Amino acid sequence: MKLPVTVQSEGEAYEATTRDVSARGVFIQMDADLAPDSPLEFTLTLPPEITMTRSVRVHCTGRVLRVVRESGGPIGVVAMIDTYKFAPENAPEESKPI
Repeated sequence: MKLPVTVQSEGEAYEATTRDVSARGVFIQMDADLAPDSPLEFTLTLPPEITMTRSVRVHCTGRVLRVVRESGGPIGVVAMIDTYKFAPENAPEESKPI
């Protein structure tokens, strides 16, 4: 599931795209290189095609499990989701650095 996402880690923000999302983890493609065990947070919007109702924003926190480097492509970040909460669709993005 490719969804745009802004990833925040250690005071920096990065624009990225999800490749796969599950209840406990996510694979994110990005241009930045995060270190394993780095904390991260992101908010993504699940579209109506997935939720079968309306768009749902989900704010997640977690940590990097591993980094996948492929030549000529974006860096892949595999992260475990530790916590998540649903956010109102019209609420401002949370931007506190971790």
